[in-house]
Amino acid sequence: MLGRCESRPLPASNRRFEGSGCRLVNMVNTSAESTPSVSSEPRRAPVVDPRPAVLIVNLGTPEEPTAKKVRPYLREFLSDRRVIETHPALWRPILEGVILRVRPKDSARKYASIWLDEGSPLMYWTQRQREELARLLGEDVEVRIAMRYGEPGVQDELTRLHRDGFRRVLVLPVYPQYAASSAGTVVDEVARWILAARDQMEIRTIRSFPDSTPYIEALACALEDSWVRNGRPDFVAGDRLITSFHSIPQAMHEAGDPYRFECEETARLLRERLGLAEQDLLVCFQSVFGPAQWIGPATIDTVARLGKEGVRRLDVICPGFMADCLETLEEINILNRETFLEAGGREFHYAPWANDSQGCVATLHEQTLRGIAGWVRVCDHAELSHVTEAG
Repeated sequence: MLGRCESRPLPASNRRFEGSGCRLVNMVNTSAESTPSVSSEPRRAPVVDPRPAVLIVNLGTPEEPTAKKVRPYLREFLSDRRVIETHPALWRPILEGVILRVRPKDSARKYASIWLDEGSPLMYWTQRQREELARLLGEDVEVRIAMRYGEPGVQDELTRLHRDGFRRVLVLPVYPQYAASSAGTVVDEVARWILAARDQMEIRTIRSFPDSTPYIEALACALEDSWVRNGRPDFVAGDRLITSFHSIPQAMHEAGDPYRFECEETARLLRERLGLAEQDLLVCFQSVFGPAQWIGPATIDTVARLGKEGVRRLDVICPGFMADCLETLEEINILNRETFLEAGGREFHYAPWANDSQGCVATLHEQTLRGIAGWVRVCDHAELSHVTEAG
């Protein structure tokens, strides 16, 4: 009888398992005894919001332009294995012992030079993008923001969306060109949330959009607007236009990262849209640091060379940055401007294209409609997008 099986002796051939079997029974009993008592009330179904949500994700920013606030931001950023692929055992002593002792103070000074009354430029413009995108989408779609590094964090925002009842989320990294160290690490963070979640959400992501029509048009219109204000460059006389993208290490490119090719495709389409010759629009890469070889040519080196060669005017646009930040406002519009003028150049014009401009918001709108297709009726939103672009 089953009720008496515990008192029956095991066959001799199985007695070697008797001790482990007893231990297993004890473990099960102990586990059962330590399990919290379950409420007698039935578990209630969560209240689900049927609308999809869009999570705009940008890189991140320190909370304040001070070394104290910059240090933890840099620590998180430079500890990401997608950003620094050197093994932590080799990289951590350099990061903690050298970089985080020196760089926060210098970076804080640079942040202070571009800080707005409203706070961080990147955070301010990302908030404005959220507001404008939400206005276009109406009440059918929830729009929120997150930062890959710093606050609000990606995983925290996904948890908030889940607690608020959302079960369909489009994650929109605002990187037009894909790199493992930018859009890739956002998807990594989303995947970590999914791995830890019991009740997972239906999550979609946007990989990249280097050839998006609204995106290319936004870049072209920003330049044409700048040329209305400042006059069109005389390309025949030697004036030049630089498209400056953030660089990545050469080793990442050689390992298979598609980033450089997508940057070059964006530049090619922009060149065609503006009707420029290849030598008139140059592709350069900025924000390099450390001794490693990075993809180039470097923006700062090209700017200095053009100034020395007698180029009178230089216009610069940064297609890879969808919100003005340290890299555009300080590195390009201050450092590179000074470098060009000191090298002999006469005119330097940085052409902002992103932030809450009509073209930038139209680009985000297009990517959102692509991502939420099937979750809502997108035809009405698409018609609104055409009206907005025409207006």
